[in-house]
Amino acid sequence: MANKRVLVKFSGEALAGEAGHGIDTQILNYISQEIKSLVNAGIEVGIVIGGGNIVRGVSAAKDGIIKRTSADYMGMLATVINGVAVQEACEHAGLQVRMQTAIKMEQIAEPYINRRAVRHLEKGRVVIFAAGTGNPFFTTDTAATLRAVEIGADVIIKATKVDGVYDKDPNKYPDAKKLPTLTYDEAMSDHIKVMDDTSIALAKDNSLPIIVCDMFKKGNLLDIIMGNTQNCSIVR
Repeated sequence: MANKRVLVKFSGEALAGEAGHGIDTQILNYISQEIKSLVNAGIEVGIVIGGGNIVRGVSAAKDGIIKRTSADYMGMLATVINGVAVQEACEHAGLQVRMQTAIKMEQIAEPYINRRAVRHLEKGRVVIFAAGTGNPFFTTDTAATLRAVEIGADVIIKATKVDGVYDKDPNKYPDAKKLPTLTYDEAMSDHIKVMDDTSIALAKDNSLPIIVCDMFKKGNLLDIIMGNTQNCSIVR
């Protein structure tokens, strides 16, 4: 198997479903089944989830009433709410799960301890990494790349609503072309939105491949990890 340990990054918006906000339990159930298929295949899985379905730091701070630092902490708390929801859904599906947070909140989850996280993974537990990096001004994309590097993941999968990376927005431009593979430097181009530049630079420094795929194509995550790369784009 090419990838034994992976980190999957889900956007918070994906949890909201058609409503556009909050948490859709049917999507939680779908995600948990996709994760279960990976675990059943012997893959060790780490997860990072955004918080955009609840609050996004940049948006909360845009008019200056809430300071950016405080707004980003609000965003981190949103990722913890989503993390609890995904943990519950995965446990409902029969998986063993641990959540670790970058900000201490012992009544809800373990604090992030790298060695403990790796041990959980080795024992077949899914590990959810919440509260971003624990620092303002860093996105959950950067948190995902950081945790992937720290746990020694073979690849980071950004599970989105599109089947890869395009040269321009495929929802706006019918002639948008899919880019099956691209370099880290190409991924940092202004017109290509894969992840933020900090996260891509960190992946580049550590030779960590980034796979962008459609999370709503059933079985896609496992297919990609098993080597079928038709329905995704790879940055390396």
